[in-house]
Amino acid sequence: MVKNRRFQEEEYGLGVRHMQTFLLFFALTVAYAQRVNLSVAVVAMTDSKGSNLNFPEYNWPEKTKSLLLSSFFWGYVLTQVPSGQLARKFGGKITLLTGLGLCSVLNIFTPLFARWGGWQLVCALRVMEGLCQGVVFPSVHTLISAWVPPSERPVLGTCAYTGNQFGTIVMLATSGLLASSSAGWPSIFYISGGVGCIWAIVFFFWGASSPAQYKRISVEERKMIEMAQASEAVSEQPKEKLHTPWLSFLTSPAFLALIVAHSANNWGFWTLLTEIPSYMKNVLGKDIKSNALLSALPYFAMFIMSFIFSGIAMQLNKRNCISTVTSRKLFNSIGLWVPMLALIGLAYVDSAQSNLAVILLTVTVGFNGACYVGFQINHLDLSPNFAGILMGITNCVGNIMSIIAPLLVGFIVNNEEDVEQWRVVFFIAAAIYLVGNGLFIIFGKANVQPWNDPPAKHRRSSTLHVESQH
Repeated sequence: MVKNRRFQEEEYGLGVRHMQTFLLFFALTVAYAQRVNLSVAVVAMTDSKGSNLNFPEYNWPEKTKSLLLSSFFWGYVLTQVPSGQLARKFGGKITLLTGLGLCSVLNIFTPLFARWGGWQLVCALRVMEGLCQGVVFPSVHTLISAWVPPSERPVLGTCAYTGNQFGTIVMLATSGLLASSSAGWPSIFYISGGVGCIWAIVFFFWGASSPAQYKRISVEERKMIEMAQASEAVSEQPKEKLHTPWLSFLTSPAFLALIVAHSANNWGFWTLLTEIPSYMKNVLGKDIKSNALLSALPYFAMFIMSFIFSGIAMQLNKRNCISTVTSRKLFNSIGLWVPMLALIGLAYVDSAQSNLAVILLTVTVGFNGACYVGFQINHLDLSPNFAGILMGITNCVGNIMSIIAPLLVGFIVNNEEDVEQWRVVFFIAAAIYLVGNGLFIIFGKANVQPWNDPPAKHRRSSTLHVESQH
């Protein structure tokens, strides 16, 4: 019976669940475009000589610019955990639509706020944007849990989350053109905010929190999704009535290992995103941001590699080559330990090997895409009922690391041209990758945890999808 059900699931083909994944892909594209737009626009805002002289220029020192770039995360970390709870109670559609829709409107007002209140008002605006975007990942995880059958999560989950890289690529590749166009640097905010508003309208009409709430889904596809999800431990009560087992979360070795893996990933990712351009310019004499396409290259590599890794994971799962837990640990090791080795290599590259440095940077970011079929979807393995809340917790802790990492770099690197100081930065990031993934390998799991269904007895199917995880 189970094999037949799987066969039917595979033969069903494209459906509403794929459309929902497509909408989530564009949600994350918009979210990341709005997240990184200031980092590229602030160059033109503070140095209009290189872009368009017809728009205001602000004399903001480096310390102020760093403050502005970090202010997004002040608000972002505050709404992570409550967002997961809200997504479970009201549905992922409501929280995602509200948060990203408001953030899109706020983006449009950025040039006006800069003119009215200078960097102080822009800083307050970015904090509000962070508060709004704090709902994004918990909501997306909740929606994937509701819409995507377990066997399709490696591929469809990756398809949704590669919106992160796509948004980064588009913003980095087009920002220079927008800033130098007749519309000037304000167009960066107008377009990213306007596209977000268009997405919100589309998602309002075609998005849904679950198959049961989407009227135009076929009976066959709805039953297929529900039967596939029945292979997991599920509650006999409605999800919104389940008591959230906070203590069980925080005393679970598997979940604590997931927090560590997520935090290690964020430490390395944001160290690279915020500090590598400075390293390229001051140590290698090559300003990677001077070429928009070169800036986008590592993220384009990550975008492509994410699909390659998800395809490999899907084939391994179909052929029963390895268990789910082995798959998660294998790809997480590729996503963290290959970049670890590349970072160590980058620490020993000198100014005469700038092209090698770009290659190592591309390898570091590109192979990090394997994490999308590693820790990134492990929340869904551990607890389908509380996946959004788990993502909120790990993303909250992980983004605290995103704030601390650049601050530590500023403490270590007093002379930006000192290779030895930068070497310490890369070694610290490599060590965190080593420890973070090591703990995930030791303590990580991929079977549904008992606390997924605290009030009632949980059921488990005899499918290989569950059995193979033990």
